[in-house]
Amino acid sequence: MSTTAAALERFIARYLASFPTLYEPFDRDWRSPCEIGEPLDHEGGRVVAWQPLRRHGGNDFAGLERALEIEVHPDVKAYYGAFWSGGLEATADEGHVSLILLWNPQDIDRLVENLIGHALAKRRARTPFTTFFACTEPESDLFLSVDNASGAVVLEHPGSKPKREVAKSLAEFLDRLTPAAPDLHPDRRGALLEVSRGS
Repeated sequence: MSTTAAALERFIARYLASFPTLYEPFDRDWRSPCEIGEPLDHEGGRVVAWQPLRRHGGNDFAGLERALEIEVHPDVKAYYGAFWSGGLEATADEGHVSLILLWNPQDIDRLVENLIGHALAKRRARTPFTTFFACTEPESDLFLSVDNASGAVVLEHPGSKPKREVAKSLAEFLDRLTPAAPDLHPDRRGALLEVSRGS
């Protein structure tokens, strides 16, 4: 297992120790291998229980690499290839972090499409290629990426050069994250936290 995948696994273990049962709004057209059991009715909507599920992804970025004629940093491949999972919320010294992870195989295609757009914007701005892996505060357009040349974690705006380096590596960054409540994710209803607490 790569250093990055091991760091993500450690974070997920800390996450599940704090939030052992996770729920996501149920979408029959957007199923995931990490869903557990049948959907439940909750306050007029449907939710499904899930937990991050280990996967052994191949090169999810082969098409992207061919299209852009670059090789994606191995830490990024290890990060996205390690688990099927919904987004995971965390706190870093710098503030809130919402980790982007892959929910299902179709999510890989969506991620690659977004990364192609991101790469083209970077080329127009004449800035080095990065791969995003996390959002920051919901009202902010700042996000966290891996610098493709160095592997460092950087904070950046869309289409701009990075504002600053946050960590020397993705593994180092993941190891200092503290789990935060699942309902802080912008796509989840606040009620999901109540479900996860069993109320």
